[in-house]
Amino acid sequence: MNGVKIFLIACFTLYGSLVFAQREDAGNYEYDKEYLFGLNKNTNGGLIGGFVFKVGTRLTDDQYSFFAVELSNVKNPKEIRYNTVLGNSYIFGKSNYLYSIRPQYGREIILFRKAPNQGVQVSALGGIGPSIGLIAPYYIEYAINRLQTVREQYDPEIHQSRFNILGTGRLFEGLGQSELAIGANLKAALNFEFGVFKTNVTGLELGYMLEGFTKEIPLIPTTENRQLFQSAYFTFYYGFRK
Repeated sequence: MNGVKIFLIACFTLYGSLVFAQREDAGNYEYDKEYLFGLNKNTNGGLIGGFVFKVGTRLTDDQYSFFAVELSNVKNPKEIRYNTVLGNSYIFGKSNYLYSIRPQYGREIILFRKAPNQGVQVSALGGIGPSIGLIAPYYIEYAINRLQTVREQYDPEIHQSRFNILGTGRLFEGLGQSELAIGANLKAALNFEFGVFKTNVTGLELGYMLEGFTKEIPLIPTTENRQLFQSAYFTFYYGFRK
């Protein structure tokens, strides 16, 4: 009987030591703040869909809140890029850009926590916030004749010949003539973190974004324009914690 008691005491002691060690390891990995920078690719954007800055704050052991700001270039799915005889490229029929600024607030819940310095951490998150849309004119360089060209916003009533377009306008040309569109956005995503250092963050966010504005955005006047946009996206991010 004494041997059984000693065995049980040893088992409980070992169990307590393991639990304490696991909690200690988890505590070593806990953080109160994180600051992330990301590059976004989405089904409504180009090669680089946008940029993200995010600040997260710990609420509980497995739940965090975050504030984020996204800047994204939203495109019409029917945009087609052509090349000119001069080697420049342009989008025929495009009349406006849409730049969306998205402040967001959300929550993130850790589903699978990784061990310190190894493994993959998986979390689910959701965010919501206002959208501020900048509708900027899309400028093209258009040949009136063999000797004269103009740079102006594309107009389907005037610029009917695709072969007279020599390229786009200068970078950010017409941005000062932008109009505002107000709306809202929400997203849901899974976050995969695979960084190997406790204070650094490297990962991938895969998700769905829904965004709507109070009016239709005339990106391509000759086709159907929308006020509601939805897209799948992924964001590569890097940052640090403390």
